[in-house]
Amino acid sequence: MVGDRQGWLRCLLAGAVFVVGMTGTTLPTPLYPLYQEKFGFSELTVTVVYAVYAFGVIGVLLLAGNASDTVGRRPTLLWGLGFAAASAVCFLCADGLGWLYAGRLLSGLSAGLFTGAATAYVMDLAPPGGQSRATLVATAANMGGLGCGPLLAGLLAEYAPEPLLLPFAVHLALVAVSAVVLLRLPETVRDPRPLSDVRPQRPALPARVRPVFVPAAIASFAGFALFGLFTSVSPAFLGRFLHVDNHAVSGLVVALAFFASTAGQLAVSRFGVSRSLPLGCAVLFVGLVFLAGALSTELLVLVVLAAVVGGVGQGLSFRAALSAVAAAAPVERRAAVISALFLVAYTGISIPVIGVGLLTGPLGLEEAGLVFTGCMLVLVTSAGVYLRRRPVRTGER
Repeated sequence: MVGDRQGWLRCLLAGAVFVVGMTGTTLPTPLYPLYQEKFGFSELTVTVVYAVYAFGVIGVLLLAGNASDTVGRRPTLLWGLGFAAASAVCFLCADGLGWLYAGRLLSGLSAGLFTGAATAYVMDLAPPGGQSRATLVATAANMGGLGCGPLLAGLLAEYAPEPLLLPFAVHLALVAVSAVVLLRLPETVRDPRPLSDVRPQRPALPARVRPVFVPAAIASFAGFALFGLFTSVSPAFLGRFLHVDNHAVSGLVVALAFFASTAGQLAVSRFGVSRSLPLGCAVLFVGLVFLAGALSTELLVLVVLAAVVGGVGQGLSFRAALSAVAAAAPVERRAAVISALFLVAYTGISIPVIGVGLLTGPLGLEEAGLVFTGCMLVLVTSAGVYLRRRPVRTGER
């Protein structure tokens, strides 16, 4: 019993470090309108700045997705915290667009290291038999951290001085505390090897993971695509068309999507993994319908409903996807397989968002959003039908 308590304490502390790491990745979200006003760039530039982050994540997942399996969880996460600190410094020094690109790229490198390594680390630290609960801790920390970023930045930007400086100074302090916590946690990789043994690898999956991975990846792509739209252009939409000029409100609307995702993840224990994947797609479909209605009618209540309902759908599908993939993966390949799932997810964040940015010029922000929503509705419907016909088979609930 004492060992279980100690194991769960370590698991939760690792989850708290995960929260801090992911908070930095969404911290600039409600601040983009301020940067647009300060530096004078377009909506396309906003989406490109955002996508630079996604490309950083994808690059790390491709080049070093197995890093924590090789050198250990703690060294990988310490590097992730280092990139997060460097990103915060870039934003603190920002006097032009180049600093934003650099800050977002470094943030992407941090997230790329954190996603697979921190998820695997939380699972490793859990007591025996606690993998299902540890998966919830990991996915809740991931989405909760992503939600804390815009909420923290929005509150500080609206009610504290120096809106473009204070959020990053606070995060820099949190990163320093997280590094101290991480150094006190044990390493869980039994035979770590030197950094020189880390090799770029093509996304390859063990044979027993592949039947589970395909439907899990489809659902993850769709859910992260919706989050990509919310975190890149929703503050501009709220300010320009709904006349919401309160940064705290803009941050809260974005944060609601991530917090609702955590609620959706809790529901997976009730519905089971195999049912949660298609159910998550169905709920995502409803969230996208609300988003289309918000773009057409310019009603704030529909934006909020799109964030909440879409977030629940994403949480259902993503926790189920992660649980299924982690259960099927061999322990020694777990971080690499999880990184492959995040590779698909972050592709969903980047490509559709850039498409919206490209369409904003000729069509306008609302119409570009409607095109995006239509494409995602088709994808989610296809994924739901696929998952109903070929459900994921897993022994976990």
